[in-house]
Amino acid sequence: MLQRLKKPDPLIVLIILAVIIAIIAPARGNFADIVGQLTNVAIALLFFLYGARLSTQEALNGLKHWRLHLTILAFTFVVYPLIGIALRPLTAVISHDMYLGMLFLTLVPSTVQSSVAFTSIAKGNVAGAIVSASASNLVGVIITPLLVMFLMGTGGGVHIDTSVFGEIALLLLAPFVLGQLTRRWVGKVAQSKATKVVDRGSIAMVVYSAFSKGVVDGIWSSISLWDLAFLVVFAAIFVAFMLWLTRKASQKMGFKRADTVAIEFCGSKKSLATGLPMASVIFASGGASLGLLILPLMIYHQVQLMMCSWLAARYAQHPST
Repeated sequence: MLQRLKKPDPLIVLIILAVIIAIIAPARGNFADIVGQLTNVAIALLFFLYGARLSTQEALNGLKHWRLHLTILAFTFVVYPLIGIALRPLTAVISHDMYLGMLFLTLVPSTVQSSVAFTSIAKGNVAGAIVSASASNLVGVIITPLLVMFLMGTGGGVHIDTSVFGEIALLLLAPFVLGQLTRRWVGKVAQSKATKVVDRGSIAMVVYSAFSKGVVDGIWSSISLWDLAFLVVFAAIFVAFMLWLTRKASQKMGFKRADTVAIEFCGSKKSLATGLPMASVIFASGGASLGLLILPLMIYHQVQLMMCSWLAARYAQHPST
């Protein structure tokens, strides 16, 4: 597994290709509408497969370790957003839309696949990581739009109304519930590579659609190399700080090593797979550019993979740390 993590992440490769295609041949007019509709179908299918893949019984059994799960959820939906609010003074050196993108990344759920993979490599509490990361994504379907509405919808240039909850329920929650109800028949398909294909495909479609709109609207002329360099450095510092904070806090709270590892890798992650579909729904009618809003999350995702890959390998070599 360590060798696989050292290879280029196929998801990042797909995202880069989607950005390049959007720059060369952006979706316009009726084609853009068709791409948007197909993207919604792909997102709904993805959450259907998520629902079919998650074992209800395993989730219920894992919930017994409530202290671990509440700690991870607190980092994801309380600590991160508070830091996001505290970053507002950065608007002195970056654009307001760029700051909104940084704020949005602090509001999305934790990852599932990479959190569990890194916890496993580092010999942490894998069962706890699975339940916590899954719970984060389930809770995030409701909490993330609420946080966005309260923190980004008041004087932030982003218009969000209550109809977004109906759209979230229809596009994300309903397919997930349907997947749970039909798990007996489609569970094996969801456990196969089909989910990964749809996962990566839907994200690539969201990126292509968002960046196409940015190209058509002339948004990207406002992005400089300074902005990109700033986001990379910011992401590296942010990931390092959250890894340190989650570890120190969990140790102070008396968690065992295995639980501390799970908290560190689950509590310091932000999900591109869940964040981008949510962004496409939440900001569909917003005033800010979707491309600018998701750019910090895309960069943060890649940086967290590289840094956590190194840290997990280090923990695997030194289990006592």
